[in-house]
Amino acid sequence: MRHSERPQAALGKAIRALRDERELTQETLAEKTGLSGRTLSGIETGAANPTWATVRDIAAALGVSISEVAKLAESYEERGRRSRK
Repeated sequence: MRHSERPQAALGKAIRALRDERELTQETLAEKTGLSGRTLSGIETGAANPTWATVRDIAAALGVSISEVAKLAESYEERGRRSRK
């Protein structure tokens, strides 16, 4: 199985999609998690690789479980693999 060079990019897409579904701005979600807007932006763009604790905090602020975030990220990763074939 081939993995992307930046697997955290799919995680960032998942977090952004969940944030957008809830109509939250990055600033609002950052405030709810105690992260800076810059850090959250880096996570969403795949430039930053968050710890599990950070993912847990983001998931809680979004009202979902870590596993829901992971499943959505996995679906984005799979789509990316299919499009590269």
